Amino acid sequence: MDLQAIEDYAFAHTTEDSPLIRELIQTSEQELQYTDMLSGRLVGRLLAILIKISGAKRVLEVGTFTGYSALTMAEALPDDGELFTCEYNERYEKIAQSFFEKSESGSKINLVMGEALETIPVIKGEFDFVFIDADKSNYPNYYELLLPRTKRGGLMVIDNVLWDGEVLDPNDEKAKAINQLNKRIVEDAAVEQIMLTVRDGVTIVRKK
Repeated sequence: MDLQAIEDYAFAHTTEDSPLIRELIQTSEQELQYTDMLSGRLVGRLLAILIKISGAKRVLEVGTFTGYSALTMAEALPDDGELFTCEYNERYEKIAQSFFEKSESGSKINLVMGEALETIPVIKGEFDFVFIDADKSNYPNYYELLLPRTKRGGLMVIDNVLWDGEVLDPNDEKAKAINQLNKRIVEDAAVEQIMLTVRDGVTIVRKK
């Protein structure tokens, strides 16, 4: 079985990104050497559909990169929706902010710069939807910090939970941290969850 061919097939049969997001992808590829941190169409469309069917209005994202997922989620939010996205890399900030300003949905986005573990407590209130796709070593810390801030019935989506299969036999710091989080979620009676084998693994957590 050709797994890449299957993923390509799934990609081809998934709703396309908006023209502005396709431009963002192109710009990211031109200006940055590595763009594998882009969530990609399969994860992006999953986020958008989850936001729409859940009725989420207040979203927090940890890890902006160049703004792909933030813009995708903002487009899916209702007009009175609000999204906070946390980033620390100023080079990524420049690209992301330029596209937020171009977008009709950009007014919904608040780009928060700094170390996320320090900036998240400054953002007040609860969230209907949380997306975690930042430094993997802090995945357990993000979960512990944000689950209490997630509304009952709210969703938390965590990307890269398979880490290219390394979670099966974790040896490095990132794989160990992701594996630690995966085990923590399974043992958490406060949530229900499903781990999907979409791209590099996506876990969807619902707070009971």
